[in-house]
Amino acid sequence: QVQLVETGGGLVQPGGSLRLSCAASGFNFNNYAMAWFRQAPGKEREGVVCIHWNGVKITWIDSVKGRFTISRNNGVNAVYLQMDSLKPEDTATYYCAKGRTIGCQNSFDSWGQGTQVTVSS
Repeated sequence: QVQLVETGGGLVQPGGSLRLSCAASGFNFNNYAMAWFRQAPGKEREGVVCIHWNGVKITWIDSVKGRFTISRNNGVNAVYLQMDSLKPEDTATYYCAKGRTIGCQNSFDSWGQGTQVTVSS
């Protein structure tokens, strides 16, 4: 069965950086888009960034452009989220998600348990 396990969250000061990792198993990782979503307290979950099966990247939220970078390593079935210049409004639980197909334009069908990111001084 599909398993997605996120790690790397924590408490960071504004302006700092974090790198989230997602270890995937139970499916042919190379053949699916992968994405990062986030959900802040009292808000709906939102898509942040996505990466197609072939490495093409999509950023869904304007406020993270130039600060967040998604990447994938098909050799070890992992997807990463490098977050730089973090702001308090980036505080949320971050979830790794598996796409239904190779592209980011379709929906997502599996989610990890989430990792908490808190940006505060």
